[in-house]
Amino acid sequence: MSTPPPPSRPISGTALAEPVGHRRLLFISNGHGEDSIAAEIIRRLPQGVTAEAYPTIGEGHAYHHVCPIVGPRAKLASEGWRNVKGSVWRDVAGGGLSTVGPALRFGRRVRRHYDRVVVVGDLVGVAGCALLGVKDIVYLDVYKTGYARLYSRPERWLIRRTAAVSFCRSERLASMLRDEGVDARFVGNVMMDTIPRGDYDVAARRSRPMAVTLLPGSRQFTAESFALQVEALRRLPPELRPDIFLAAAGSVSLEGLARGSGLTMKGPMTGEAGDGGTLIGGGLTIHVARGVVGNLIEQSDVVLSQAGTVTIQALGLGRPVITFINARDRRSRVRDENALFGDARIALGPDATEISSTLERLLASPHERERLGAIGRTRIGGPGAIEAILQAI
Repeated sequence: MSTPPPPSRPISGTALAEPVGHRRLLFISNGHGEDSIAAEIIRRLPQGVTAEAYPTIGEGHAYHHVCPIVGPRAKLASEGWRNVKGSVWRDVAGGGLSTVGPALRFGRRVRRHYDRVVVVGDLVGVAGCALLGVKDIVYLDVYKTGYARLYSRPERWLIRRTAAVSFCRSERLASMLRDEGVDARFVGNVMMDTIPRGDYDVAARRSRPMAVTLLPGSRQFTAESFALQVEALRRLPPELRPDIFLAAAGSVSLEGLARGSGLTMKGPMTGEAGDGGTLIGGGLTIHVARGVVGNLIEQSDVVLSQAGTVTIQALGLGRPVITFINARDRRSRVRDENALFGDARIALGPDATEISSTLERLLASPHERERLGAIGRTRIGGPGAIEAILQAI
């Protein structure tokens, strides 16, 4: 269990005095993608509403410079990533259960200090609220899609008991909850409202006809995934190599990525907030950026991704995605994702030659890129949820 940095003001009786009508919110999230969604919502809160964030897993980098971070965060081997077989058992064996007690003690201590709790993620945060007797939460379910597994009876009971309003990713899911008496709404995909953008000029770094964005993820296999993506790019004929951009999560060590892929790290050359420098070697120049993945994807033609939330955002922006599936990946999760993504995401084995040839084919075919992009936009859904969410909060 790590000790988080203190919030900007302590949680105490005297510190909670606010102007009349002022509202204080607690956002609970459980992963890098969920953190980034919540952080973007917090940025858009109206005057008179303040928020603190409780990222239950990891350091909550997405909240830095956005709002105070509170609560004990778990350090799990999986970092909450359930695509890998046996991740739950490895977390338990690594002391994962010991993180539950501190989290519940923190919840009991502060549960009356907020006007509303907002849970962003899967049902873990909802279950925690239920154990603490916290009701009338706003629940943003960014996990279930409506294309694969639906809400089970216990899950519907849990949401009904805890949530004042639930925002779902499909009308099918929302109608299931409404049948249980839950105020459930489908008003768009909040992931598409909360794509990080910022100060980073992609066009100024372009010199080739095509561009590719790399999303190696933010968890324990990030360096391994990035090295395979880089090897696939090296196998492209030099004349066909695209401009390459890397969207690096805040928790990712760029030095570690460089060592694992035989590249050299060079520091930022501009004062842009998103500039993370460049990785160079073997005929490749990879432009690194942090916190501006929307800028990168919108200027790219294809995305190579091992990420979670950002893969969905890339597909929703109409970019075809190439990913690779390892033997350690949970097949049930892969099937669920395939049911949602359809042909828009091309899933391959972890083979650099196959990845490279598939990328070469897509870069050479604008019609195929457009076809796959249209499927992605349709399957993921468009923006529009965030205004309804802000009103509910």
